Amino acid sequence: MNTAVWSRGGASIFRSLPGACFGFWLIGSAALVLLYIGLPLARTIAAPSWEQLSTTLADPQVLESVWLSMSTSGMAALIAFVTGTPLAYVMARREFPGKKLVESLIDLPIMIPHPVVGIALLGLTGRDTAFGQALQALGVEILGTRTGIVAVLVFVGMPFYVNTVKAGIESVPARLENVSRSLGANPAATFFRVTLPLSWRYMLVGMIMCMARAISEFGAIIIVAYHPMIAPVLMYERFTAYGLAWSQPVAVILIVVSMVFFLALRTISLPREVDQ
Repeated sequence: MNTAVWSRGGASIFRSLPGACFGFWLIGSAALVLLYIGLPLARTIAAPSWEQLSTTLADPQVLESVWLSMSTSGMAALIAFVTGTPLAYVMARREFPGKKLVESLIDLPIMIPHPVVGIALLGLTGRDTAFGQALQALGVEILGTRTGIVAVLVFVGMPFYVNTVKAGIESVPARLENVSRSLGANPAATFFRVTLPLSWRYMLVGMIMCMARAISEFGAIIIVAYHPMIAPVLMYERFTAYGLAWSQPVAVILIVVSMVFFLALRTISLPREVDQ
C-alpha cells in the first residue's frame, strides 16, 4: 500500500517537473563533468612554454622513459592477447561452479590499491621464495628490471582485456559455432574460423585498453621497478626534486599519448556503431 502510494506520488512529481528543468539538469551536468575533466588537463597542457616542451622532447632521459612506457605497455597488451583470449573464451562460453568467483578474481586488480599489486608480486617472486628462486635459476629477474615492469603492467591491464574480449565473444551467436561443429570442424577450427574473425575488433579494443591502462601505471611500478624509469615515475621524480614546472612538460607528453590511444579506441569501435 505504501509502495503504491509512493509510486503514484513519485510519478506525479515527475509529471509536474517542467521540461526546462530537465533540460537544464542534462546540459548543466554534462557541461560540469566536461569542465571538471577538461580544465585541469587543458591547464596542464598550456602551462609549459614551447621552449620547455622543445627542451623536454630533446631530453634523452624523457625519450627513453616514454619509449620504455610504450614498449613495456605494448608487450603487456601482447601477452594479454595471447594468454587472456582463452580465458575470455571460457568465461563467455562455459558455465561452471564458482564462475562468479573467477569473474571477481579477474576484476580484482581493478579494485585493489596498486601498491598492493607490487607488494603481492614481490611477495611471490622475491629471492627468498621458492618461486622466485626458480625464476632466478631460469635467469628471470623481477625486481628493478623491464621484466618486472611488464609483469606489473600485465597484472593491472589484464582485466580490461579479458572483460572486453568476453563481451565480444558473447556477441557472436553461439548457433554459428554450433553449425561449424555440426559440419565437422573441431573446437580449435571453429574458434579460428568463426569466433576469432567475428570478435577480432573487441580483441583489438581490449589490447588498446590494456595498453592505455598500462601506460598510466605508477603505484605498483615504484615498488617493483623504480629503475629503469617509465614516464610516470620520471614525472614523479622531477616533481619531487625540481617542482611542478619540471614535471608538467612530461605530463603533457603523457596526456597526448593517452589521448591518441583513446582516439584510436573510438575510431576502431566506430564501424560497429554505424552497422547498428
